[in-house]
Amino acid sequence: MSRQTISIITPCYNEEGNVANCVAEVARVMSAQLPDFDYEHIFCDNASTDETLGRLKQLAATDSHVKVIVNSRNVGPFRSIANGLKSVTGDLIVPMVPADLQDPPAAIPGMVALMTSNIEVVYGIRGNRREGILLRAARNFYYLALRSSGGATPPAHAGEFMLVRRGVIEAISRVGGSYPYIRGLVAQTNPRFAPYPYEWAKRDIGKSKNSVPDLIDQALNGIVTTARTPIRWALFLGIIFAFIGVLVGILNLLIFLLDGSRAAPGIPTLIVATFLFGGVNLFFLGLIGEYILSIHSSVRPEPPMFERERINF
Repeated sequence: MSRQTISIITPCYNEEGNVANCVAEVARVMSAQLPDFDYEHIFCDNASTDETLGRLKQLAATDSHVKVIVNSRNVGPFRSIANGLKSVTGDLIVPMVPADLQDPPAAIPGMVALMTSNIEVVYGIRGNRREGILLRAARNFYYLALRSSGGATPPAHAGEFMLVRRGVIEAISRVGGSYPYIRGLVAQTNPRFAPYPYEWAKRDIGKSKNSVPDLIDQALNGIVTTARTPIRWALFLGIIFAFIGVLVGILNLLIFLLDGSRAAPGIPTLIVATFLFGGVNLFFLGLIGEYILSIHSSVRPEPPMFERERINF
């Protein structure tokens, strides 16, 4: 029986201090704990402006397992991963091992052990996040909102650090899309899966390139691409608020006809109603706008980037 291959993707942008450690750790884990597997480690460089690309070229020159795709511009981690998935050759794929090793390669052997014949995806479940209480609370609220918004969703605290069979990756690659939400697309294939809890490590070198606006953008993309019920919430809540508004209007009219002195003062009531319904309208217009933007991006996508160079392919 031929040896299976594991494909590992690492998107990176300005990670000159981390890429060598990332290559070394993946190589150590594969040689020490998974010697029966071949592997390829594909780096997708998002047009780094530091010495990341130069160090990747040095690493690729001495290690044939290391492959590099050089993007013409920074398209973010999700688009970069999706492009890298088109080039994998492995039977099993890890869509993302971050260059900073916060999702540790040491967890991959545990995932492989869970990948039995009736399992198609092993989700890495991040635990013990070493981050601020506000960010943890925001993440918990997001996962709760995602689960309650309908559609197939990944388990809470699962990211792109997972072990996936090639057939699943081929299925999601055919979908395409201008802003693929990898974990959501995997969940939408309805795979047989197993969870693998692990401890999310602390970043030792440099700062994360994922800013708060980036996280918000990724979260909105996750909801828009996987959820269907928010638009229905807008419809039903709009009907409910309109019904309440009609009832309040009728009630005020009856009070005025029966006893004009007890009617609510006009100006304050109008101010409260204006702010209430104006805020609700703006919220749902923004929500609908996110869906329209997603549709527009799919219908008329901008050229995301082109590959300037491919190394060791």
